[in-house]
Amino acid sequence: MVNRVEKLCLLSEMIAFAKCDKMIKSIEHKFLLGVAKQLHISREDFDYLIANPIDYTHLKSHSERIVQFHRLVLLMSIDGEINDKEIIKLHNFGLRMGLNHESINKVLYLMESFPNKMVPPDVLIDIFKVQYN
Repeated sequence: MVNRVEKLCLLSEMIAFAKCDKMIKSIEHKFLLGVAKQLHISREDFDYLIANPIDYTHLKSHSERIVQFHRLVLLMSIDGEINDKEIIKLHNFGLRMGLNHESINKVLYLMESFPNKMVPPDVLIDIFKVQYN
């Protein structure tokens, strides 16, 4: 499992992603609060990260990077509005995390075939497993 600093970095990265279109929508804010709760990050720390992003820390665990990528996919899809800027940013986040380029592209391509463009976790994991093995 990731440590506190890594958890804060993960959440900060998600907040930055949500701000991609200049503001965090209400549904995105609720989703981010849920992730904060899941990561055991206090509301005070969450509010601090909204105003004061922290630098990215590379996750050592490949599985944790996949989980984070999935969170970003869900965050991007949650408001029902996906634009090219968000797709490019998600792709770049995935590459920066050290995820396989082909797997990222496959996830982004398959998003179109799922309701609300939300890729189920098992499908996403299978896509990355193929490239990881």
